[in-house]
Amino acid sequence: MNSIRETADPAAVFACAVSLRDACEEVAGQQSLNLSEVFNGIDEFWRVMMRVGTRFEAWACENVAFDSLTEVWPYLLMERFGAACLDWMPLEDLEGFDDPDGVSVAMRMNVPLVYREGLGLPLDLMVPNSVTGSAFEHWRIQTVRWDAEAESMVPVLYGDDLHEADAEPPVVALYGIEADGRLEHVRDSETYAEARALAMKLAPGVGFPEVPVVSA
Repeated sequence: MNSIRETADPAAVFACAVSLRDACEEVAGQQSLNLSEVFNGIDEFWRVMMRVGTRFEAWACENVAFDSLTEVWPYLLMERFGAACLDWMPLEDLEGFDDPDGVSVAMRMNVPLVYREGLGLPLDLMVPNSVTGSAFEHWRIQTVRWDAEAESMVPVLYGDDLHEADAEPPVVALYGIEADGRLEHVRDSETYAEARALAMKLAPGVGFPEVPVVSA
């Protein structure tokens, strides 16, 4: 926990805690809950608020694409964090907030994220084909997963529940896009790095970034 505190910005942690406090008080009023009883005392309530804020800020330092943000980070947290957090999990479960919850809360805040393999983040990248005379005008890399109801692969969208229990695990699909906009599926890969490597073999110099940013 000490290393987490060392990487966390105190202003951001405070903004998270205050925003979450306000959101908890609003929900408690709506549901006639006593926060002191829920958290075994107001002191413990504030400890949980600070613990959640510290954990999220430490996670954000590694995963939020701050260069793509247009808002001041602590102000954005003050405005959106509490509501986003309680939209993801009930206040009774806040004490168990951990890193895997960070991505779901961040997407509810519409925060741009640095793509990390293994999280199933919703990629959708389209770049021009670097090879002239090809049947494809563009290449596309997209996160998709099987939808049993639709009986087809469907895109994973920003804001989707990445932890949905019944959902199939996502894959990273590479498509070629023809002049008329039609997609031709090339291959599914387990990782973005594999899909990007294949695209670069088929079209040397194609402009897929090494580390993409995921945004709404």
